[in-house]
Amino acid sequence: MTKTIKIEGMMCTHCEANVKKALEAIATVDSAEVSHEKGTAIVTLNADTDNDILRKAVEDKDYQVIDIA
Repeated sequence: MTKTIKIEGMMCTHCEANVKKALEAIATVDSAEVSHEKGTAIVTLNADTDNDILRKAVEDKDYQVIDIA
């Protein structure tokens, strides 16, 4: 299962790494492909995960989640 998170505030590869590390720290996340240029994180999950958990991981790093699909 994958989810795409639209994120505002990422400006560089350092931002990408911060978001990737935060998302991959969640037990149900297998991987996260993050792009500051596209403003997205494509998350591969191994179990159903509440969007609020994903949103909190990103927003705790001071980026804004616009949408999760």
